[in-house]
Amino acid sequence: MAAIPTVALITAGTAGLGAATARLFAKNGFRVVVNYSSNRDRADSLVDELESISTLTKSSEKPDYQAIQADLSKRDDILRLVSDTVASMGRLDVVFSNGGWTRYRGMAGLDDNVDEEDWDRCFNMNVKSHLWLMHAAKSHLDESEGAFITTASLAGLRVGGSSLAYSVTKAAQIHLAKGLALLAAPKIRVNTVSPGLMLTEWGLKFPVEKQEEARDRTPLKRLATVEDVAEQVLCFVKSKSVTGANAVIDGGLNH
Repeated sequence: MAAIPTVALITAGTAGLGAATARLFAKNGFRVVVNYSSNRDRADSLVDELESISTLTKSSEKPDYQAIQADLSKRDDILRLVSDTVASMGRLDVVFSNGGWTRYRGMAGLDDNVDEEDWDRCFNMNVKSHLWLMHAAKSHLDESEGAFITTASLAGLRVGGSSLAYSVTKAAQIHLAKGLALLAAPKIRVNTVSPGLMLTEWGLKFPVEKQEEARDRTPLKRLATVEDVAEQVLCFVKSKSVTGANAVIDGGLNH
């Protein structure tokens, strides 16, 4: 009997790291649901691309690739995202919890980093959304003995990045994942990836001199690409004996 294809849900899945991971999963025979917030055209375009690069042989009436809209700042939307995924795909094996939020404030002074709305939204998106998603998916991942992976940041290990609120909440997210690894055991593996600066649509908002400075400070003289990080996500999916780990992908900057 042929193996049942893995079903993965990727939040914030239609651009940047989310889309790169969706492509890698499709090439490795996964069925994939990509979550999006508002850009339906981009989501549909990615679904078409995933179907074109998939290594799967169509064997059922259920879709292999699908886009589902949900606002990750709303717990009810997260619950619906998981239930719609399972209703459409029939199972859930992997969650790549890739959503997050920041606003560029820089780290030049405290006055720029005390906006209460920034702190509330960063905590909601960078911490609570991952908790709500894990809670919503837990019974399904228990059944499949699956994996839950979150996207944190190098800024969660050393103060930096786009703002103090972002850095602090990413540190909290890494700690959350370690706690979830304990609470979800023994059936579910929970791990985190922490990239350094990636030149995604967001990363390119940093001044060019900051991008070059970040690259020059790494021992490898290289910034992580979304493809580099996606490979680590896939590694965590495949690794049956790893949980509570945080993989730092930063060209060796934080060694």
